[in-house]
Amino acid sequence: MLENIQVLCHSSIRMKKNITIYFDPFQIDMDYHDADIIFITHDHYDHYSEKDIDLLLKKDTVIVAPMSLKEKLLNHRFQREQIILVEPNQTYRIKEILVNTIPAYNTNKAFHKKEYGWVGYLVTMDEISYYIAGDTDITEENKLVKCDVAFVPVGGTYTMTYKEGAELVNQIHPKIAVPIHYGSIVGTKEEGKRFSELLDTDITCQIFIS
Repeated sequence: MLENIQVLCHSSIRMKKNITIYFDPFQIDMDYHDADIIFITHDHYDHYSEKDIDLLLKKDTVIVAPMSLKEKLLNHRFQREQIILVEPNQTYRIKEILVNTIPAYNTNKAFHKKEYGWVGYLVTMDEISYYIAGDTDITEENKLVKCDVAFVPVGGTYTMTYKEGAELVNQIHPKIAVPIHYGSIVGTKEEGKRFSELLDTDITCQIFIS
């Protein structure tokens, strides 16, 4: 399920299936210009980085982002026909990929407010569902997610801690869990291991950031 999938750093994820997809590209190390779709969860600098997106763009790249990013996207180099603006709790079909938007927000801090309309993405490809949670705490919405693979933030401060991340994963019970959003800007590199130790024994943990 994780073949040709990388966590590049922090919350930056690359999936190379029939098409090449990125989520929140950040600190990209060279010109790739290979992105078919770029998904953005929200507009904080470590998730929406124009200089990193520019390294991935090709002529027909599609940018998927929350409504709150509309003006930034149009004021940059993106053409309107490249942009798909999304809202929480909706379903989209983008380049033959089924995409559900899951609200992503804080419940006990003010960095990511629910009213901002920021999202995580539940994408289904080749009959495998991947949940990329975005910057979020445990919420009523994400406790209902059903997926095969879950990428969840565990660094604390702005998102769930590793304990909260494990609590969410044990509740939604994917086959595989991948901790993200730690080891650089927030959270030590130990957070992934600590997260893995709290998971139910039948959930596989794949650690990319170590």
